[in-house]
Amino acid sequence: MRVLVVENMAHSDLGQVGVALQEAGAQIDPRQPFTGQALSGDIDGHDALVVLGGEQSAVDDHIHPYLPELARLMRAFADAGKSVLGICLGSQLLARAHGGDNLLGRTREFGWHEVTLTAEGERDPVLSAAGPAFKSFEWHSDSFTIPPGAVHLATNPTVTNQAFRIGRAAYGMQFHFEAGTPVVEGWNRTFETVINRIDPDWLQHYPEHAARHAGQSDAAGLALARAWVATIQPAEYVDHGTHRLAGVSA
Repeated sequence: MRVLVVENMAHSDLGQVGVALQEAGAQIDPRQPFTGQALSGDIDGHDALVVLGGEQSAVDDHIHPYLPELARLMRAFADAGKSVLGICLGSQLLARAHGGDNLLGRTREFGWHEVTLTAEGERDPVLSAAGPAFKSFEWHSDSFTIPPGAVHLATNPTVTNQAFRIGRAAYGMQFHFEAGTPVVEGWNRTFETVINRIDPDWLQHYPEHAARHAGQSDAAGLALARAWVATIQPAEYVDHGTHRLAGVSA
């Protein structure tokens, strides 16, 4: 199983998704196009695509000219029936790739917030793994509209569109379910100045926030990560005609 992972800024971390991919024995092909590194257009050479978050917006083409190419790559993977995961900025790019709108700077969420599944989300093989409602870490001010033909999977009172699926297994998730406690604590150290601007009380009260929410968020995030990894169909194991994975439970 070979997975292309696109990082959109320094200090990106696969977190819980990395744990699930390691458990599955996946080979990771990391790319950092924000540094000028070329994106891989080799769809056939990868079984899945993960696009992580970033500080830019999904339409900052004038600053990051690789973004339209990345959106096209996400669309190509999804159209080929391959598993795609877009987190935060990645979800906004997936929405862009499929005709959704990017909503810039309209609603800020930071810290642990509740995410609730829609009726479709409760039937979805990935989102349902975390239960009908769970805590997850949020850090964004942009969001997206649900693309035409996509299934709306999750919501919360602040941002209606928290997750969607398009096609077989292309998922956009606004929330940082990959951010287990070690990732969040790393962000606290690395982005201290930025966080103090967003929420001057966050770092002081972090131990209290973590005690209330981190455990539940970690468990939900790992369940979601494992469920998404289970959707990946390595070419050598695909049962042609049924598209079921040999030896991998759904």
